[in-house]
Parts: sequence; C-alpha cells; structure tokens
Amino acid sequence: MGSVLSTAWANLPSFMDFHPPTPAAYTTALAVFQYFPVFTLIEWVLSWYPAGKTSLKSSPFNIPGRLAWFAMEIVGPVNLLYNLSHTTPSLAELPMINKLMVALYCTHYANRAIISPFFSAPSMSPIHAFVMCSAMLFNWFNSSCLSGWLAGYEIPIEGYRTNGAQVMSSSTPFVPPTRLMVFIIAGTIIFFYGMAQNIRAETTLFRLRREEADRRASKRSDIHSRDLDRDHNPDLQKKDRNGNKYHKVYVIPPASGLFRYILYPHFVFEWLEWTGFALVGLAVFPLTLSMKVGTTTTASAGVAPALRPAPWIIPVAWVADKLGLPLPLPAVLFVINAVANMVPHARWGRKWYVEKFGAKAVAGRGAVVPCCEFL
Repeated sequence: MGSVLSTAWANLPSFMDFHPPTPAAYTTALAVFQYFPVFTLIEWVLSWYPAGKTSLKSSPFNIPGRLAWFAMEIVGPVNLLYNLSHTTPSLAELPMINKLMVALYCTHYANRAIISPFFSAPSMSPIHAFVMCSAMLFNWFNSSCLSGWLAGYEIPIEGYRTNGAQVMSSSTPFVPPTRLMVFIIAGTIIFFYGMAQNIRAETTLFRLRREEADRRASKRSDIHSRDLDRDHNPDLQKKDRNGNKYHKVYVIPPASGLFRYILYPHFVFEWLEWTGFALVGLAVFPLTLSMKVGTTTTASAGVAPALRPAPWIIPVAWVADKLGLPLPLPAVLFVINAVANMVPHARWGRKWYVEKFGAKAVAGRGAVVPCCEFL
C-alpha cells in the first residue's frame, strides 16, 4: 500500500505544472475537484462556520472580514488571468467565445471581491483563517480547471464522446453554428439575470441591516443615557470596539419579494448565474477544432489524459454524448460544487434564524427550497 501511494505521489504534476496547467496537471485538477461534494458531507454534520453571522467572537485566527473576503474571492480571477496569459495561444489570441467566458467569470468576481465587501456591505464580521484558506483553495482549483479548458485542452472522458474531437468524428450530427449562438445568447442572458438578482438580494439584506442599525442608534441619541447603559448594552460595546454601528447587526428579511418563499435567494440566483455560464460553455471547443466552428485560431493546446468521471458526472456526460454536444466539464463542476458547498450553509443559516428570531419570523420559509424546513 505504501509503495502504491508513493508511486502515485511521485507521478503527480509539480506545483509549477499548474501555472499554467499542463494537460496532465489539468486532468489532475479535474480529477480532484470533481470529488469536492464528498468533502462537503462534513458540512451537513457540523454547524461550525466561523464567518459572517456565526463568526467567533474572539479567536487568534480571526482575520478582518473585508480583507479575508477580498483574499478569498480574488484568487480565482488572478489565477485564471495569469494562466491564460502564459499559454500558447495566449489570452489575446483565444477565440471570442473563450474570451467571453473569461469576461463573465471576472465580472462576477469583480463584484464579489471588490464591490461587495468594500462598497456594498455595511460591515463584515471577522473570518477565521481556516474558512479563508479553504475558500482560496476552492477558487484556485476552480480557476485552474477553467484555465485548462479555456486554453483549448480536450477533455477525454472514459466511455463518452464529450469533447469536440470525438463529437466531430462520430456519427452524431454536429451542432450547427446557429444553434451554438442560441446557447451563447441564452446562457449570457441567464448569467446576467442571475447575477443581477443575486446582487439585488444581497443589497436588500445590507439595506435592512443599515435600517435596523440606524433605528437602534436613534434610541441612543442622548449621550448621557448611552454612557449609563454602556456596561449593560452589548450593541454599544460592539460599536465602541469596532467603530462601526452596523457591526453584528442582523435582521431576518420579511417574507416578501425575493425572500417571500426562501431565506437564501442570493444562493439560488448564484447557482442560476453559473448555470448560464455552463450553457455558454457548450460553444467552447478544443482549439484543434476552431476552424471547424467558424473561428480563425488554428493552434492546438493539446489533449489531456483521459478522465474517469465521478458517479454524479456520468448522467451529464451521458446527456452530452446523446445530444452530440461537447461537455463543458469545468463549468458543470463549478455549478455542482457551488450547490454542494452552499446548501448545507443555507440549512444551518435557517436554523440560526429560527434560534435568533423564532419560527414565527421565519414564516415557514425554507432555506433554498420553498416551504421546506430541512432545506
């Protein structure tokens, strides 16, 4: 057993093989990242999540919220742009559809890494270093997989015709360029709709927090009364320590608008956003096929070793195989892994709302599934 593990370890690509990823490194990243849902099983058992509403009050491993959030989210676009700038062909030479995918990805993370923490959020609680590092690792894996795919690597999957070369050489009719434009347009619309609604839901939460903090502050307008109450008022103590009256001020959104049936619509719309991203990805082909799909780039980025798919990838690969479509595997993995990671967080978040505000305030809403107390 030890010799098998040592041999497998010795055959792994080096760290530098991922910057930019070689075909072997690309397959290794995909092989690992496709099993991310397995690691999220522990999130269903443990409610421990030291960030946001449930952040630890004091810990030597706490990192200021805005800084930690920026670090977590900026890893993805930086890694993606670096990798694609050092491939052959480079980012500037890639087909337009590949550039569109890069633009969509970076647009999302510009909001997540910069606009949301530094301009939209009234405050951000400290984030534990473990949470920050875990999120950074997730975004690194995700952007590394996307890098190899958008650089033009083929994705051979054992037993399925799910990359452009196999589809083109099979008896399955090839999807015409006009059909590809439908995928591109529909996917782009879905992406921006999901992003807009995600931002709308988050800004609603931020607005409610500001209004609640202002309401509380108006009750403490008298300086003398505020000083007398200081020792017995946790909200005042928090404000004094952090210099931000919005610190740790949380409210439960009323059952209206996007929050009428669920408590985490921003999660659901982010999943919709990445579903649109994957739909656009149906028009991304290996660069060896670029002339056949109407682009002008003819360089080949190489073929990655064959990948043995995880059980939950097989149905998606089967559908792509039957429809004669290339499988945008990294984009599909992004959707699957985002859902797997965020559902248990939403479930524990609903439980926190019930404990904090009561079942009546939750009003029978589910976390991400309408009228479902479990989800």
